[in-house]
Amino acid sequence: MTQMTLKIENLTGGYTGVPVIKNINLEIKPGEALGLIGLNGAGKSTTIKHILGLLRPQKGTVKINDIDLRQQPLKFKRQVSYIPETPVLYPELTLKEHIELTILSYGLEADSAWKRAHELLKMFRLDNKLDWLPIHFSKGMKQKVMIVSAFLADSSLLIIDEPFTGLDPLAVANLIQLIRDATKAGKMVLMTTHVLADAQQAISNYAVLNNGTIETIGSLADIRQHYGLQPDDSFDKLYQILNQVTLHE
Repeated sequence: MTQMTLKIENLTGGYTGVPVIKNINLEIKPGEALGLIGLNGAGKSTTIKHILGLLRPQKGTVKINDIDLRQQPLKFKRQVSYIPETPVLYPELTLKEHIELTILSYGLEADSAWKRAHELLKMFRLDNKLDWLPIHFSKGMKQKVMIVSAFLADSSLLIIDEPFTGLDPLAVANLIQLIRDATKAGKMVLMTTHVLADAQQAISNYAVLNNGTIETIGSLADIRQHYGLQPDDSFDKLYQILNQVTLHE
């Protein structure tokens, strides 16, 4: 089996020609989950949009196993599943039709995919809502639909943006378990979150993004040491330190 590695090199980009992210270098190997953390406006969403191909880099490359996003966008995107912070569902499609769309989009074998879909739907208590339209779903339920679709796709790379917002505690626990299972199966995970207490149950390494650059990468213990945090300091203090650095630049 080919090892699918995400490699981001010297990624620089933004929205109007002015760089928002500058010389981002990241590598995620099979079985690894990386948390991308930082203040609002640090460049997390911009980084994700570049990896998804929604923004064109001013400089740098994004590759999965040497598949270059710019040169082979369709082949690259078939390796990626995405759970956005704000759920994106088609208002005219039922939950069942969203599942069918995922199966078709990723070229999954229908019988085995539906077996997996039913397992995921039952896990998130959506199995009796296949005929529902998105208008009937709460924010949390819509988020669960995105989670089910992403983990159904069986992609090499899962990009998860602030996933805990709006989820009930049971759904959070189920999502954490799915991330753990995915990394055990050799998948790669890139997740942004401010909720480090939940994230650290599934993610061991973190990249701190500040003012569009990565300041440090490592475990939470490494990050504590880098910023001079004491063992009993909460991670709220990390964000306070990042805010002070931002204000003085």
